[in-house]
Amino acid sequence: MKYLIIVCRYLLAFLFIFSGFVKGVDPLGFAYKLTDYFKAFNADFFEPLAVGLSFLLCAAELLIGLLLLFGIRLRLAAWGVFLFMMFFTPLTFILAIFNPVHDCGCFGDAIKLSNWQTFYKNIIFFAAALLLFVKRASLPTYPSILKELILFVILVLIAFLPPFIGYTRLPMFDFRPYSIGVNIPNAMAVPEGAPNDVYKTTLYYKKNGIVKEFNENNIPWQDSTWKFVDSKPELIKKGFTPSIESFGLMTVSGKDITDSILSYPSYYFLAVAYRLDKTNLKATNKLNELYSKATANGYGFACVTASTQGEIDNFVAKTGAIYPFLNADEVLLKTVIRANPGLILLNKGTIIGQWHYNHLPDASYISGNLNAKQISLMMESSNKRLTLMLLSFLGLSLALIYIIKQKN
Repeated sequence: MKYLIIVCRYLLAFLFIFSGFVKGVDPLGFAYKLTDYFKAFNADFFEPLAVGLSFLLCAAELLIGLLLLFGIRLRLAAWGVFLFMMFFTPLTFILAIFNPVHDCGCFGDAIKLSNWQTFYKNIIFFAAALLLFVKRASLPTYPSILKELILFVILVLIAFLPPFIGYTRLPMFDFRPYSIGVNIPNAMAVPEGAPNDVYKTTLYYKKNGIVKEFNENNIPWQDSTWKFVDSKPELIKKGFTPSIESFGLMTVSGKDITDSILSYPSYYFLAVAYRLDKTNLKATNKLNELYSKATANGYGFACVTASTQGEIDNFVAKTGAIYPFLNADEVLLKTVIRANPGLILLNKGTIIGQWHYNHLPDASYISGNLNAKQISLMMESSNKRLTLMLLSFLGLSLALIYIIKQKN
């Protein structure tokens, strides 16, 4: 039993660390998923709390995993992991039955699971959490209360770090289909011969007050006394799905100009503000400068939003924005970039740059070979990310070694 408890502890530790981290690096993405849940369960009044709840849930999940890994406040961690699994296991069962939200979002955009897959996964981990909770009295305690408290505070700060960075910057690790380097037309393409979705259709006919089910092979077409009532398609086998299923840009008047933007002969800057009434107004002056410099160099520039013409007019009057506006679906814009506003740079349909409103480039950036500049910036960013990962791994390893020595 002792070794089984140890296995459950570390299994849950790695699950919660991974799950909390991949959601934490993209807290806005998880907030949007929480909004989907609120709408599905007719609890829209919780929507203003989505971002705050995203921070708390991601940090709590990561903290529980770190506590289990390092052996700090293990009994508190056992309570935390049990309450998490106690809540989400029946929730995923409800989702699996009624399917109001197709993807649970438990691993962010990193790993997509169906609701039934998520439920089966949760059953296994709920059993591990239940065992750990029942046997929590046998879990080891840290020898020094003061040192344990200090380590606990440090782990709390570490747990809030990924969502803080992910909210004030773009995600450190980008699992979205619109990451840098993606060619949007290619990502939307369906290869020749790719399998299609396979559906089974159940037909309902009524005769003498009795409704019966039929399939496509036994329709009572020769008996006119049967009256069609309804049909119900059921997905039997999922076919090929492109990483980007749809991408549409329109003028405010409703004209589709997607192809002209994606095939633009030069660079094209798209400022993305899914809702102008919720966008960061301080970024407007910087975007005005970028627009002026971009157009002077012959580059395209527009702000794409889901806001209406009236809302756009109010925004222009309020902020003095001088750039043109396009329309697109709000969900699409939230997926394209995790900032409001954010800025993406396209080169013939390929995403070569992305910026959060906190880190927009200066107008002087728009000169010379932007492709070469972006390659250089990507290499620099990759090196920084690798250094951060190595330092984090080294720091956690040293902390784990220290804790083990203290316990011995």
